[in-house]
Amino acid sequence: MSIDRKMAWRNIWRNPRRSVLTIGAIVFACTLLVFMLSLQFGSYDTMIDFTVRIHTGYLQVQATDYHTDRDIRHVVPNPGKVGDILADIPEVSSFTYRANAFALVSSEERTYGALVIGIVPEREAEVSTLESMIRQGEYLAPDDPNGTLVGRMLADNLKVGIGDELVVLGQGRDGSVAATVLTIRGIFASGQEDFDRSSIHMPLATFQDVFSMRGAVHEVVIMGHSLDNLAAVKRDVYEQVKDLANHHSLVVLDWKELMPGLYQGIQMDLVSGFIFYLFLIVVVAFSILNTFLMAILERTREFGVMMAMGTTPGRLIRVLLMESMTMTVIGIGLGIICGILLTGYFQVHGITFPDAGEILQKFGIPDRIYPQLSGLSITIGPAAVLVITFFTALYPALKVRRLRPVEALGHV
Repeated sequence: MSIDRKMAWRNIWRNPRRSVLTIGAIVFACTLLVFMLSLQFGSYDTMIDFTVRIHTGYLQVQATDYHTDRDIRHVVPNPGKVGDILADIPEVSSFTYRANAFALVSSEERTYGALVIGIVPEREAEVSTLESMIRQGEYLAPDDPNGTLVGRMLADNLKVGIGDELVVLGQGRDGSVAATVLTIRGIFASGQEDFDRSSIHMPLATFQDVFSMRGAVHEVVIMGHSLDNLAAVKRDVYEQVKDLANHHSLVVLDWKELMPGLYQGIQMDLVSGFIFYLFLIVVVAFSILNTFLMAILERTREFGVMMAMGTTPGRLIRVLLMESMTMTVIGIGLGIICGILLTGYFQVHGITFPDAGEILQKFGIPDRIYPQLSGLSITIGPAAVLVITFFTALYPALKVRRLRPVEALGHV
């Protein structure tokens, strides 16, 4: 077998220019695959983190039917006990409580329907980016029971500004009329028009009093240290909170269940990305195919001589596959190294978007995207290149089986 390896190695460098170009194509493909997959995964992490910090958190504890039926009566009746459990789970980095109701919000000139969200200001600042999204005025103070934060587009529609009063009119949990007057302390802009057009935030204690919540909330919002172990954290939280419900039924939902549109969008982007990567690998495969078809045509007479001397077609096929796999492995190895180095640099320094940086910062999105190296991003692309190039090289190698020594000896 060592003789076959030496023969394969020698044959690779018979035409060094062609071999270098073939290896270079594989190196380029693997480098690009490692970097692009790492960038794709990193951008997903940024997108998920940004979105969940506006809306849902990584996990939420809710009443069973609340996610599908936003009825104010579907509540978590004992949020304090849930909080005590969460405080003892190391994987939970922070949590907060929220309550929600749909109500009419009126200024002196106009009235609009809006989602009224009750928050704990100091806890909300640890879980969400709401405080950093304030564009006018200031964030809610813990000792301010009558303050409110209003989305920029809703404030424009209501023709109100900082210090103006809003009248909130809705229905309480017990069916009573819920009404209060709030003073605008801040105006926020998340960059998501639907949210900025239709929501206000008020202190949770005031919300519970106005909407007759009797201490209950609708959501316990949970943030973790990482998305990597989210399934285990979800399972741990559920096992500990399910016995608190008594006659109420509680569920633990993750961000995929809370925002299926975002999850489906990421899946679609992954599919489109993999299609692009497949085309790239096919181009490399054709480079391998061309190299070995040319090698067989150029060496047909040589193969005829070898077969006439007793070399079996199987051995020739083995030598040819060794040649192709040697170049492929060299190219993949160098490509992985280059991909790791390139990704590692940008993982530390990030990739900036100069033209869009101000717009991104305006909406609280970081202006740098950081690729994330992982076992998947390093192995998926090169493994696909290895498999596809093997089968691509197998086709011209198998053509040797159909060679006849007499005809091959006469080939020019």
